[in-house]
Amino acid sequence: MKTVEIIGYRRANLGKTDSQRLRDEGSVPCVLYGGDNQIHFYSPMILFRDLVYTQDAHFVHVNIEGEECQAILQEVQFHPVSEVILHADFLRISEDRKIKMNIPVRLVGQAPGVSKGGTLVRKRAALKVYGFPKDMPDHIDVDVSGLDFHHAVKIGDMAVEGLEFLDPHQATIAAVEVPRAAKMAADEAAAAPAAGAADAKKAEAPKKEEGKK
Repeated sequence: MKTVEIIGYRRANLGKTDSQRLRDEGSVPCVLYGGDNQIHFYSPMILFRDLVYTQDAHFVHVNIEGEECQAILQEVQFHPVSEVILHADFLRISEDRKIKMNIPVRLVGQAPGVSKGGTLVRKRAALKVYGFPKDMPDHIDVDVSGLDFHHAVKIGDMAVEGLEFLDPHQATIAAVEVPRAAKMAADEAAAAPAAGAADAKKAEAPKKEEGKK
């Protein structure tokens, strides 16, 4: 897994007012957890571009005024409208301790159901896994080449050496769904014979009455 460097500076003041001032100046208020003490710091927002706006997971080399460590981005908060980064939490890691990470999913292969008119739907953008840092991949490939209509790849179908999947095993990662228009057409086609039989019975009813007379 690749590493992104985040250079930070210790915060002299805490609180909402100071946090907003840092954001107005183009920085992100941050907290580093996992050591003897949590460290409050801030970092230029531009450094987060390769860490947050990417399709791969990354380790983070945190450098706070010369104090360096390896970490992962544990949580990031965005403004609900502007999507500007409001806050970031980092967790210090070591090679001999297992960690939990959300690893992005990459769908690979051509699903047969798609070539028949179905739609490949991604249900999960990332998978939560547990393992040693050395076993963490940039992303996890999910093979969809066996998916036909109404078929799905579930968490329980996945296996990556060194990793434990923490999401529910029955949770769906990707599935091929039938488009609504095609489903309605199929339903109408299935209903047509039944409707025809009902009409035929109605037509026969008057003839039977005439025969009795």
